[in-house]
Amino acid sequence: MMNSCKRIFADQGQINNCKEALNESSGPFSYLSGLLALTGNEVRLKILFLLNREGELCPCDLSDILGMTIPAISQHLRKLKDGGMIHSVKSGQTVFYSIEASQLGLLRPFFNQLQKHLTTVHP
Repeated sequence: MMNSCKRIFADQGQINNCKEALNESSGPFSYLSGLLALTGNEVRLKILFLLNREGELCPCDLSDILGMTIPAISQHLRKLKDGGMIHSVKSGQTVFYSIEASQLGLLRPFFNQLQKHLTTVHP
């Protein structure tokens, strides 16, 4: 059996206002969707969480922490960097990564939720 909508009155003003709001916001929706797609990968979310917690880390640090190869970590870092989520600073032979300051407002609520869960599970 199919669900159907049986409304008595369609608020055309509301419908038009919502359509207009979505049309005016297509850029931000596309941008946010791209960021969420990047963070939707568990490894990349862990990398971002660690960078938020530690401030900056190099690929070797992340490799040791996550138990992954440096090439695998580097691939995730490249995607995050290309997506504007992180930036890098070279110090001698080592490259350190950190979260773009402009992304922290979006990411911190997620990290706070993760931290609350981690604290509850492992007090």
